[in-house]
Amino acid sequence: MLTFTALGPFQAWSDGADLDLGGQRQRAVLARLLVAGGRAVPVSTLIDELWPGAPPAQALSTIQGYVSRLRRALEPDRAPREEARVLVSAPPGYALRAATEQVDAWRFESLVKSEGTPAQVWAAMDTALGLWRGPALAEFGELSWAATEAGRLEELRLIAVERRADAGLALGRATSLVADLEAHASAYPLREEAWRLLAVALYRLGRQGDALAALRRARATWREELGLDLTAGLQRLEADMLAQRLETPPAPAPEKTDAGRPDAEEPAAAPLRVLVADDQALVRAGVRAMLAGEPGVTLAGEAADGEEAIARVSATRPDVVLLDIQMPRLDGLAAARRILAEDRPPKVIMMTTFGSDENLYAALRAGVSGFVLKTSAPEQFLAAIRAAAAGDALIDPTITTRLIASFAGRTDPAAPPALAGLSDSQLDVLKLVARGLTNRQIGHTLSWPEEEVAVMVKSLLEHLGLFDRAQLVMAAYESGLVTPGEKTSFSSL
Repeated sequence: MLTFTALGPFQAWSDGADLDLGGQRQRAVLARLLVAGGRAVPVSTLIDELWPGAPPAQALSTIQGYVSRLRRALEPDRAPREEARVLVSAPPGYALRAATEQVDAWRFESLVKSEGTPAQVWAAMDTALGLWRGPALAEFGELSWAATEAGRLEELRLIAVERRADAGLALGRATSLVADLEAHASAYPLREEAWRLLAVALYRLGRQGDALAALRRARATWREELGLDLTAGLQRLEADMLAQRLETPPAPAPEKTDAGRPDAEEPAAAPLRVLVADDQALVRAGVRAMLAGEPGVTLAGEAADGEEAIARVSATRPDVVLLDIQMPRLDGLAAARRILAEDRPPKVIMMTTFGSDENLYAALRAGVSGFVLKTSAPEQFLAAIRAAAAGDALIDPTITTRLIASFAGRTDPAAPPALAGLSDSQLDVLKLVARGLTNRQIGHTLSWPEEEVAVMVKSLLEHLGLFDRAQLVMAAYESGLVTPGEKTSFSSL
């Protein structure tokens, strides 16, 4: 099936294969037609918007050439005289003919505007937000039509974030939402709904003081930035909190299924899906037996070599991959790099009996979540799987510590830049992450709420351009912030 993605790098795909759309302006023609949402765009508009203020003399024939080449890329099997079915002529211009499901931006907008029960809204917003792979239409940002559409889609993304949180509060999920809402309100401090949701979530957790403090932060920001007080809605919320007039809503009533049986509104947590890749059938059988008796964890698939592991990950989309570091056809390190380079990759744990320190260290640098020895007891395997899925702690600290002691300080051109620009608080958190502490342990050490630590860790990953906690550890040691055996000291205590 032909699909188009604009919520991130602009691409067209045919049954999962990336199509060659040509140069920047040729790609821009297709992107402009996608932005039109299926409506025809006159050729004159395309010319004016692709060459603002100074179109070339041969602009019309250039556009026609772009369209012809795009049609060949999108419909390579179309006969020479057969009418195009995707990029069609629609006098006085052209239009893109595609179903909503074929265009991520169209599907995203449809999901954001959908209605239903809190559970249905939660699922729809979760799906919608999962379509984003980066800033929309960023490669065309210098063109006004692309910048306008990118701004519109970004506003819809923020609405989706807030609708998801609102549905989550109705479903009693305040605990899991606080960290994300804190980050959302901090990133978009002028959004009324961001502060309302954060304050309500904190209040629902019994943290009335923190809820009121959030509204005070909003008031201070608005007075400084806009010269305005809180909106009437936020002032009423503040007054209701002070008077303790807000109540946690009762649990939603169970819904009826098609068979007439009541189902709880809050579904049971989906089991963690684990894929095991090892060339030894005995190892795979052992993991299979271990998972069979463990609630909340299930086997997503098996692979006997690195190439098969990559294919199985793509086909099954597991949460965690147990990957042998030494396998035929493609070794575990190379396979891990390719798996982690995909969009929304699973967590990867390397399994090893000995392995070279060079390979293990390279795996950590690539972003694997850690290691587990094949000789480990089943409970250690299961703890590793759950910890990796939670993104909280490195696995088998004895191996990690040995590697850091052996390789810390070596330079690498692909390593993150120096830690310039990080605040004292961020550096303190990074030091504790490097020591292998969980968010809860870091919060206890610094006397911070665990949710605040989670927000800080997320900001560190974004600042350094990393995606996994293990890479933060490497950054801390490779930059010299922490050295093996050093006693950690803190600047913000």
